[in-house]
Amino acid sequence: MSTAAALPVLNLLASEGEGGNHDSLNPYLTGGGALFILLLLLYVTTRFNRDR
Repeated sequence: MSTAAALPVLNLLASEGEGGNHDSLNPYLTGGGALFILLLLLYVTTRFNRDR
């Protein structure tokens, strides 16, 4: 499939939906979950990185 043939298909796929916003994706919940996971990884990393 050439690039010229793929462009109409990609435009069709990109235009469907409501701009990519899904009702179940709460930005505060997503950001809070990501922050929690990063803090957990930081904690685990610092616990295993004891030199003495």
